[in-house]
Amino acid sequence: MLFRRRHGYSRAMKRAVILAGTGAIGWATTRHLTGAGYDVVVTGRDPAHVPPGLIATGATFVQGDRNDASRLSGVLARGADLVVDCACFSADQARALQGYLGDVTSTVMISSKAVYVDAAGRHSNSDIPPQFDGPITEGQPTLGPNGADFNTRAGYGANKVAAEAVLLASDHPVTVLRPSKIHGSWSRQPREWYFVKRVLDGRPAVLLANCGIGADHPSAALNIAALIQVVAEKPGQRILNVADPDCPDGRTIASIVADQLGHSWQEVLLDGDAPAGLGRHPWDRIPKVELDTSAAARLGYTPVGDYATTVRDEIQWLVEVGSGAHPGNVIEWSTPGPLDYALEDDYRRAHRI
Repeated sequence: MLFRRRHGYSRAMKRAVILAGTGAIGWATTRHLTGAGYDVVVTGRDPAHVPPGLIATGATFVQGDRNDASRLSGVLARGADLVVDCACFSADQARALQGYLGDVTSTVMISSKAVYVDAAGRHSNSDIPPQFDGPITEGQPTLGPNGADFNTRAGYGANKVAAEAVLLASDHPVTVLRPSKIHGSWSRQPREWYFVKRVLDGRPAVLLANCGIGADHPSAALNIAALIQVVAEKPGQRILNVADPDCPDGRTIASIVADQLGHSWQEVLLDGDAPAGLGRHPWDRIPKVELDTSAAARLGYTPVGDYATTVRDEIQWLVEVGSGAHPGNVIEWSTPGPLDYALEDDYRRAHRI
């Protein structure tokens, strides 16, 4: 399919607009694109959530809600070489964006692996976890409409599918990216905090459910950013999985965090006889959930690095957040509540660990 801009324009520097771009994906993509010579505009609702180094990259921050039509018009009326939408959660939001894509060379919608269902119709947010036969390809069946709000566990994936369908049904070059568990500095869900906090608290042991073999494919924001640049230079309509080149299990991730922070602890590998919930970490999925990323590779995408390499900046950022190096509102926004160690300590005392 041949894609054309509705109105031609020319500029010496390529222009990229990142909607709702103050989180991990927006931050990583801003750095990647400004380093490649793009003029980058980033939108966000709250200036307090703008990474301190964003402006230093040469990017421009525009305060505004992704759902505010006047703000969308303000940043997209001039057209762009690339638009990255980090907050398109519903068909209505997709339709609102669609009206501005006539002068956009390439558009990226950030979706999620939560759209995929297994043979029993279970998905990432189901009460019973899905069981996929192997690495998930883009051809895996997805959720259908269910009428639930996109802010609910039941509705999140279904609404993402609806938003994808609206954009892919247009005549615009839209690429849908489906990441798994996103990690990176300025993440709104810093899952690595589960282990970083334990290191900062000097915990002598780390307890891991299911012997630590549970795995749920991580997707580095840095790797997502690299794929976004490939897509920007190769406009088209497509769906691509995006994840790290490796799929480490929970035991490996715990070790990576501890090693980077110079901490040693005793690994306690729990079996099925352990108390319910004990040692349940954010990647505890059995069988493991893994994305097939071969379609992205065929497009010319090369990952920035594996999990251990790409998680370094986030771990350091979490240490700074935990130590209060960032403003208080950022600490509250970026980290979960206090971890309850009582169950762990009771188990360790009972088993003399």
